Amino acid sequence: MTNHELTDQDKASQACAASTRNADITVIGAGVIGLANAIALQQAGFSVRVIDKQGVAAGASFGNAGHFATEQVFPLADPAMLLKLPGMLLDPLGPFRIQPRYFLKALPWFMRFLANMLPARRAHNSAAIKALNQKSIHAWQQLVRECGCSELLKLQGSLLVFEQTPFIEVERVYQGYRDAGVAVKLLSGDEVRTLEPDLSPNINHGLWFTQVGHTPDPAELCHRLATQFEKLGGELVIGEVTRLAHVGKGEQCVSVCVGEGVNYQSDKLLLSAGAWSKPLAQQLGFKVPLETERGYHLMMPQQSRLQRPVASFERKFIITPMNRGTCLAGTVEFGGLKAPLVEARADCLLPHAKALLPDVLASAKTSQGERWMGFRPSLPDSLPVLGASPKSDKIFFAFGHQHLGLTWAAFSAQLMAETIKGEKTQVDITPYRIDRF
Repeated sequence: MTNHELTDQDKASQACAASTRNADITVIGAGVIGLANAIALQQAGFSVRVIDKQGVAAGASFGNAGHFATEQVFPLADPAMLLKLPGMLLDPLGPFRIQPRYFLKALPWFMRFLANMLPARRAHNSAAIKALNQKSIHAWQQLVRECGCSELLKLQGSLLVFEQTPFIEVERVYQGYRDAGVAVKLLSGDEVRTLEPDLSPNINHGLWFTQVGHTPDPAELCHRLATQFEKLGGELVIGEVTRLAHVGKGEQCVSVCVGEGVNYQSDKLLLSAGAWSKPLAQQLGFKVPLETERGYHLMMPQQSRLQRPVASFERKFIITPMNRGTCLAGTVEFGGLKAPLVEARADCLLPHAKALLPDVLASAKTSQGERWMGFRPSLPDSLPVLGASPKSDKIFFAFGHQHLGLTWAAFSAQLMAETIKGEKTQVDITPYRIDRF
């Protein structure tokens, strides 16, 4: 075979053999998942390089709702959605939308999503979600303490409020959370307003999830993690990953091509590229049913007296008090990675927020707010991909954390560090393996 006939794997092996490797592990992705993993790996004794095409917190980690949502123990594939789904889809400004031209492309994902509504699958997925939720807050407490930014983790709980829902339904929802082991208190409307005086008198009941938290600045939290990462000797590379060598057992190293041909080598690779993980995983031999949920926020400059996130049961959105103002978030849109932001999807959040915070936002206009859209990496069973590649002893995965990326980041990073070190993990990570599909 001539040099021109060498395979990509052969070329990668030659590059590894000829280069000086200055990192034990390359992490692809500088969102909250990738950064938390990078720090956990450094603490485990590895030298780490992080590569991201745009930089720290450039994706969903910048503008998420900032909610450490350990109360969310139920998979999104809920049979109760079936009757509501047609109405949601017909409402262009409703909480759930599929762009018409994207429908056929998303259809295979939705077929898998429907299959996960079956009782046995739903129970399995819920148990796997709870396993990650259990230790997530404690893991975050450790991480922010180590990074010197404990002020960015607020543990005031969160509220789910009801305006028109009959009390019998409120009780059913409350009992469902109680039965699932979630720490929750049932409040009257007056008790809700005792906690949060700015909330509307039209709120009749609320659920107070007492053991969850929020961050007043998701982007700053990521930047503080990045600062700690670099303080510990980590290398941050900005550039788009264009090719990964598909290495197998016995190969010397992993080769990552960035941009126009700059190659980085390391002993191991951890893929944590969020919504951009699917094509990279495919290069490594795995076809993963990852779909992109486009989430919107409208950051209003008005500050309220809210001490915790407030979600609306009927309106399907969330308000989070943040350092930069009042963040309105929570819509879901399927439209892929290339379609532009739809301003109306962000703007529609303000009327709902005015209904819950009538005095604070009475005169607010959408033109005052900052519109943003980010990409949630979602899998049809509501579980992330965590663990080692069954095809290589050098490839590992941590992506697909959907609506709970912020929540799970610190604990899933601990699990990955244990996995890469070859230790027994704190919880069984079999449910999150990449070849489960």
